[in-house]
Amino acid sequence: MNFLGRIAKTAAKIEANELRAVLLSFSFVFTILASYYILRSIRDGLASDWSDVELSTIWTFTFFISFLVVALYGLACSKIKFRYLVPGVYAFFVLTFLSLYILISAFPDFKLTNQIFYVWVSVFSLLNVSVFWSFMADIYSKQQATRLFGFIAAGSGLGAIFGSTISLYFATKIGSYNLILISASLLIIPIFIARALERIKTLDLVNQASNQGSDQSLGTNILSGFKEFATNPLLLGIGIFIVLYTSFGTFIYFGLKNILVDFDQNSRTQIFAGIDLAVNVLAPTIAMFGTSRLATRFGLTATLPFVPVIVIIGFLALAVSPLLGVVVGLQIVRRAGEYSITKPAREMLFTIVDRESRFKAKSVIDVVVYRAGDIFWAWAFTGLTQVLGMGLAAIALIGAGIASIWSLLAIYLGKYFDKHQVIGAATKTNNDELAG
Repeated sequence: MNFLGRIAKTAAKIEANELRAVLLSFSFVFTILASYYILRSIRDGLASDWSDVELSTIWTFTFFISFLVVALYGLACSKIKFRYLVPGVYAFFVLTFLSLYILISAFPDFKLTNQIFYVWVSVFSLLNVSVFWSFMADIYSKQQATRLFGFIAAGSGLGAIFGSTISLYFATKIGSYNLILISASLLIIPIFIARALERIKTLDLVNQASNQGSDQSLGTNILSGFKEFATNPLLLGIGIFIVLYTSFGTFIYFGLKNILVDFDQNSRTQIFAGIDLAVNVLAPTIAMFGTSRLATRFGLTATLPFVPVIVIIGFLALAVSPLLGVVVGLQIVRRAGEYSITKPAREMLFTIVDRESRFKAKSVIDVVVYRAGDIFWAWAFTGLTQVLGMGLAAIALIGAGIASIWSLLAIYLGKYFDKHQVIGAATKTNNDELAG
């Protein structure tokens, strides 16, 4: 362990006392992303059975279901003791997916059943990751988060590769719907990891503050997450950051979809598979060995706007050359940068808010606000192309303008975090001196 600890400290800035918790956290996100990517392939395969109007309606319906689920999650936070909250969330998802498997097996040709499955996987895709990062922000201090979140985030990319491989290999061998059982089985693992992390956070990480209130629920107001989001400037800033981010995913996705109109289905599948492979190879590598160095050396003031600045350059390149290769390259860079740098940096911001906001308001931002952004930018892109008749080059210029605003907001949020971290470090030093 000493040898492994020295390697971890040199390569990824992980201290010896943090290694066990970091490896468990890495395994946690690896498992939930592997589970999701198995379900994702099934979900996306169903979309071809529906018209554009039906799919758009399902997307809109997903937003309202997300709103309801987040409100119910707020109720759970208010009623369930904290130490049981995170394991309970994943146990709940295991039960729902097992129930959906039984329902789909009993009624395989029932369109509504498949649509329910599509919506529920879409809700799960955001809430399950949101709960994980809320938990991470509670386990680690803000100083530890700066060094460790990049490495932990690498587990998501590796989990995505593993889950996609499982689907690719077993879909034709056992049937795609039977993959739901594999996915649900994987989700059992985080239940035990969460309990283990709760036990060792005060022993290994010496993070006593985060252990306070483990036998209590998080407040009593089930809608406090929505209220906190609307009234807290930091949370509101993070929400706007998310909405601006969703514009690029939507614009690039729709632009790529339109360019591929003349390609056959097999060629499209190869292109999307190539993008996924490139992203899932790049993201873990950058996250494991680059993000922590960037964050610890330059702070969030430089780390958070790093990808937004690259996106500005990418959209300007796309405006000059609106070609397939440029769109594909921009999509790879954007997604790899988001998973490896922007997301772990964004999650660090939640280490400086209170626990109730960390769990309740964060789910509002990660699920409800995210889905609202999806719908808004999808209709915005449609209006720009169908109503105003804009081409991809003109839309790319608009994207560059949005990315400029995104980068400025990222700098502001990064400065806020770095300032708070300096104040926190100074306070800790003074307290240690008084205690000495």
